[in-house]
Amino acid sequence: MKRTITLLLLASLAICCKPAADPDPGKTDDPTTPVVPKPEPEPEPEPEPEPEVKGQCIDAPLVLSLEAVPELGSAGVIAVWSSDGKEVDRIDLSDLASVSTRADGEMIPLSPINADAKFNTTMDALKSGSRYRVVHYTPLRIKDKSLIINLHNDALNWEGSYYVTIDEGVVKGHKGVAKDEWSFTVKSKPSGNTLKVRPDGSGDFCTVQGALSYASTLGKDTEVTVDVGAGTYNEPLFLRDKNKVTIKGASRTATVISYPNNESWCPGSGGSRSSRPVAGTAVNTAGGRSLMLVENCDALTLSNLTLENSFGELKGQAEAIYFNSGTNQHRLTIENCRLLSYQDTFLCKGVVWVHKSLIAGHCDFIWGYPKACLFENCEIRARAAGYIVQARIQNASDKGFVFLNCDLSAEDGVKDGSMYLARSGGDSKVFDNVTFIGCTMSSVISPKGWYSSPAPTPATPTATSGWKEYGSTDYAGKPLSGHSAQGKYLSAEEAAPYSSREAVLGW
Repeated sequence: MKRTITLLLLASLAICCKPAADPDPGKTDDPTTPVVPKPEPEPEPEPEPEPEVKGQCIDAPLVLSLEAVPELGSAGVIAVWSSDGKEVDRIDLSDLASVSTRADGEMIPLSPINADAKFNTTMDALKSGSRYRVVHYTPLRIKDKSLIINLHNDALNWEGSYYVTIDEGVVKGHKGVAKDEWSFTVKSKPSGNTLKVRPDGSGDFCTVQGALSYASTLGKDTEVTVDVGAGTYNEPLFLRDKNKVTIKGASRTATVISYPNNESWCPGSGGSRSSRPVAGTAVNTAGGRSLMLVENCDALTLSNLTLENSFGELKGQAEAIYFNSGTNQHRLTIENCRLLSYQDTFLCKGVVWVHKSLIAGHCDFIWGYPKACLFENCEIRARAAGYIVQARIQNASDKGFVFLNCDLSAEDGVKDGSMYLARSGGDSKVFDNVTFIGCTMSSVISPKGWYSSPAPTPATPTATSGWKEYGSTDYAGKPLSGHSAQGKYLSAEEAAPYSSREAVLGW
């Protein structure tokens, strides 16, 4: 199998025969003819400047184009080297024995990446500030007649020059790539605080994580906008210790960030470590099962995009996002987005406003420990039978989860009466504070409303603690009643503290 090489011709040199000299116009054989002064020669035009070589994104995939659909071998190394001969990244095909490849091309670990797992080149360490989140990722992907090579996060430097080597046999029937056959340079560092992400390389970054890693190097409280263009970005994400970041897509259907993750692949809700793991050493801190992990970040905004944990099965915890505020005070805004998964779609702490967004799942798909989390004018969509909320609120007086003017809907085929508003985790040390105000509930919601085993805390709700609702109606506008006694129907006066963003969140 041969490699197709395309050369970009920046300049050309034309060589041709010199024509015979014209007679001197100032000289004549006829003495009676007036002498015509010889004209001054035209000045030589200034040469056109050579095209500026801008280089590629620091996080751009490398593409090896072939004459036939490639088939990966089982051994050999793809390596990237700096111009001075230092290896800066590698993908070892022997590590592929630790993964399987799904029909969509994503590479999935065969064994859990837990604290004891040994780091290899089918894993990545996503950098944010001085911390690293260990995740599984897809280093190689076959698309048509090309091999797409996804380098590890933070492998390259701005304006660096590099070359690529590929061992013979990495692609079956391919002779490999030698030192002098494939080189590239990286763009200059972006200027300003708006970072453009474009999958075609026309922006500052090609991946969302590349932009987040760079954003975390700016001042902790410097406002940064990550402008993510239309496209599907197949990658997990990590942001740590960075405030005032806005991640803005083109629209909530045009910009999709999607990657499969799950409790069985990366156990636990996730954490980060202080150094990048060395190949062959224990991971120690697993990066967790969410698509996006956020740690210790205030004033984060997500708008006009989709976060999808594409694990795609009805069993196993698989968050689209885990917003982890260690102080339970950090703020998160989600505006006009889609959060998609099945079990445990949205996990949060802190103070959260979700507005005009879709959250879809089937089992405890909104859950966590927030001081206050308000869903306002949102669609809460059941994808199968289950439970919407599992609250673990730290203080009896905290608002917890509040749903204001939301639509509780279902996908086609979900059985009527098969979805409950909430169920308890059964821990008497935390509180099941969940409130629905003015919500429209489809027939998917159980006539009992609340799932009462185990009993919530408190078992007998009050106007400030436990399971509560006010103004619930069906799709015909008929007021709902008869939900289980573990939930309280509020009066208009009791409902007032839950009836606006300012009342619930204080901002």
